[in-house]
Amino acid sequence: MKDLRSSTLFVALTRPQMFAGVTYSYFVINAVICVELFLIFGSFWILLVALAIHLAGVLSCLKEPRIFDLWLTRVRTCPRVRNHKVWRCNSYHP
Repeated sequence: MKDLRSSTLFVALTRPQMFAGVTYSYFVINAVICVELFLIFGSFWILLVALAIHLAGVLSCLKEPRIFDLWLTRVRTCPRVRNHKVWRCNSYHP
């Protein structure tokens, strides 16, 4: 049985655009949230919140870099149905 190998070039060409260990979309969402929190509270302690959110993103992007994009697609295309509590499942709704 042959072992599967992944080429470095293939992996580099198929990964999403990354910035500081997270996808670019996650980085922008994190920046927007932290700027809003800074404008609301006016405290520089929000930088620690930004760092914690970024660290959580880095840890989740280690295994699957597209985890947040996949989650956003799932939330956008598969909303909860009315009887979710009864059947414990969703259905596809275009």
